[in-house]
Amino acid sequence: MKGSNPLATAMQNFVNTLQAARMVSTPIVVIRGPDAASTIKTFQSAVLADEEKCRLVQWDAMRGLMAVNNPGKEVAPQPGNHIHPTEVLEAAQKFPDDTVLFFSNAHRFFEDTNCLQGIYNLRDQFKRNYRMLVLLTPRGSQVPPEISDHVLILDEPLPAEQDFHALSLKMVEAAQAVHPEFPSPSEEEIGKIVNALIGLPRFPGEEALALSLSRTGVDLPRLWERKVQAIEQIPGLSVWKGKESFADIGGVENAKNFLRAALNGSRRYRAIVFIDEVEKAFAGTGSDSSGVMTQMTGTILSWTQDHDADGCIFVGPTGTAKTALAKAAGNEAGIPTISFDVSAMQGKHVGESGEKLRAALDVIDAVSQGQALFIVTSNKLDSLPPELLRRFSLVTMFFDIPSRSEKDLIWDIYMRQFALKGPHPDDADWTGADIRNCCRSAHLMNISLKQTLDFFAPIGVSRKEQIKALRVAASGQFVSAATPGVYVYDDGTTAPPDGAERTIRFSRRNAPA
Repeated sequence: MKGSNPLATAMQNFVNTLQAARMVSTPIVVIRGPDAASTIKTFQSAVLADEEKCRLVQWDAMRGLMAVNNPGKEVAPQPGNHIHPTEVLEAAQKFPDDTVLFFSNAHRFFEDTNCLQGIYNLRDQFKRNYRMLVLLTPRGSQVPPEISDHVLILDEPLPAEQDFHALSLKMVEAAQAVHPEFPSPSEEEIGKIVNALIGLPRFPGEEALALSLSRTGVDLPRLWERKVQAIEQIPGLSVWKGKESFADIGGVENAKNFLRAALNGSRRYRAIVFIDEVEKAFAGTGSDSSGVMTQMTGTILSWTQDHDADGCIFVGPTGTAKTALAKAAGNEAGIPTISFDVSAMQGKHVGESGEKLRAALDVIDAVSQGQALFIVTSNKLDSLPPELLRRFSLVTMFFDIPSRSEKDLIWDIYMRQFALKGPHPDDADWTGADIRNCCRSAHLMNISLKQTLDFFAPIGVSRKEQIKALRVAASGQFVSAATPGVYVYDDGTTAPPDGAERTIRFSRRNAPA
């Protein structure tokens, strides 16, 4: 449900499934998670709380086989044996009952035929006597088809709010034990610390918090900086760092009002996920020979449906404030705006793109606690996949060339920003980006606004026919970003423009005398 805590629920489901797997002697489990050490700790504390005799052992490529708990010493009395992965898989056939073998970085050996065969060979033997092979892999890794039908695949969720709440209190106590003058944060301040940590695995979260402590308390900006760095380690994700607000954007008042209402509504979004020029992001869907883009598109659309994600689509010509408004939305609501670059997630090897995409979606889910608002922009209508229009159905808005009153606002904003004075050139068919470019050029070259026309061609003028076609296609279909209601395009042939003088003709019969 939208009001529940998805990470807490996911963690409880994860633990419940592991406990059930132990009870029915599931032989092989793949756990995809952010931290292998945390996975083993979770297994030991939550799954085996009442199993004192269960023998836990772990293997990695450097230390070989080693005991995790005291009963595990019966299997691995001293570390260093069975360094080669096939050796430990062969030795595992003779492990005693109730032995759990954690196999570290298993994905690195999935292309080894001998390892795959060794894993498969344990299936029938382990299912008889509560032995279990746990293959530890990072988030998003793919299980090869040779064993995918023979293993239980689980995704370990990132820490939930209560996990970081407990960690924060523990770190504060540790700081006060060394420095008694360290201030005790209020519950509201603890909440801000937790918000800055949510979305991180436990270890990097703990490190980020430790590095943000000082004698005067917790440095929240520094903590957020660490979180941003961690998010941006995921290929394709970046956090927008600009300070724009809606006040810095002229016009598009209906779009602003919509976002204000959505961001202050009952769902309480905790992150904006921004996909720019979505027609390029999904280019090749259904036609790429490798099938990679088609698969990635399907993964994103399935994820948004499964997570009941809300999304809106901003359509319009280049330079009409679609991107600027999406980026400012996060600042307006005090939540992060995360740029989601699908092309940056594509890899060279089969399965690599899917791994990166799933890892990115896991982070989005964790950072937003299941409360993410997707905003996608598009410069074209014919390139939008119909599936996307169905998934992101919160609203589809059309951003037109700004009206006269909107242009006046935009000129005022950028002339103040660049400290300019004097009349501006004729701006018929100009976009907001054209106005900004004109002001910026005048500022950089120390020339008048009208002189800048010698050096650039306004987008609205150079692409006039393409923009007209886009207006015609959007008319009657999408909500207007400028004014309430559905966008309607009028090319001037059906009624005179606003403010025009009325022309009246008289026939000869009724002409005045």
